[in-house]
Amino acid sequence: MKIAIIGGSGFVGSFLIKELEGEQILNIDKNPSPFYQSFTTIGNVLNKKDIILDDSIDTVVLLAAEHRDDISPTSLYYDVNVGGTQNVLEVMDSLGIKNLVFTSSVAIYGLNKDNPTEVHPEDPFNHYGKSKWQAEQVIKEWFDSDPEGKSVTIVRPTVIFGERNRGNVYNLLKQIASKKFMLIGSGTNKKSMAYVGNVVAFIHERISQRELGFHIFNYVDKPDFTMLELIEAIEDRMNITLPKGSVPYSLGMLGGYVFDLIAFLTRKKFSISSVRVKKFCATTQFDAEKVHSGFQAPYTLKEGLNRTLEHEFLQKKKDEVLFYSE
Repeated sequence: MKIAIIGGSGFVGSFLIKELEGEQILNIDKNPSPFYQSFTTIGNVLNKKDIILDDSIDTVVLLAAEHRDDISPTSLYYDVNVGGTQNVLEVMDSLGIKNLVFTSSVAIYGLNKDNPTEVHPEDPFNHYGKSKWQAEQVIKEWFDSDPEGKSVTIVRPTVIFGERNRGNVYNLLKQIASKKFMLIGSGTNKKSMAYVGNVVAFIHERISQRELGFHIFNYVDKPDFTMLELIEAIEDRMNITLPKGSVPYSLGMLGGYVFDLIAFLTRKKFSISSVRVKKFCATTQFDAEKVHSGFQAPYTLKEGLNRTLEHEFLQKKKDEVLFYSE
């Protein structure tokens, strides 16, 4: 197979290319690849002429997205996530490419939902979630316009973590490892998580199957940890003990709003914000029975967590290539 990955220079894309070793790969990204420069072309999904494919491509994997919490202006979420998707689909149409894997997000469900399945009503609370849902609708319209021979897989992963990633999970791990962590809220809220090695293995499986039709999967590694269970697992692997106690949720949100104001006045970005406090304390639990009914993840959630802790804190590498995300 010849596979085009759009947005493969980042965290998930780099792991995916490694997972697809042996396949013929084309990577198109607005940034150079830190590992796979020889088959990476610089291009931006905002410009259709940059999406240089050919009719030998079997499958397109669309990873490119604006996903941070603090993107400005907010119109970029829609320009890239929706408009960029439309551009990719138009290029695919022009070449007769009918197989697509698209990474969306569980952000389309919103916060504090009751373990939503893939058919749960959409209720995104931020621009990222809204733009990802709109992108899914664009893909569905593309599929419905001429479904004959098309294979579409939409993967809605929860928060993805792993080696080299500098997102919210890493920040949490770092705080706990350095014993500078303070729990906000009761800690009983459950947090669905996904290890990057498992996510790319599932994408690889979907590419290989090329199952005809339109398919949507939540991706979560089970079982879900509560915040207290997650902290305990990290303490156990790192051989540390944190002080007990927590900050009330209302006080944590107040602190988040203070940092929002400071960020607005100084035009600086901080690791603390009201949005991040809200996400940290929310129940972000999602049903993944559909994906795991036919897919065997190569790692358990705890194994993925331990691999990450080992790489980042116990056997830290000197030649670090890092990926910054939420």
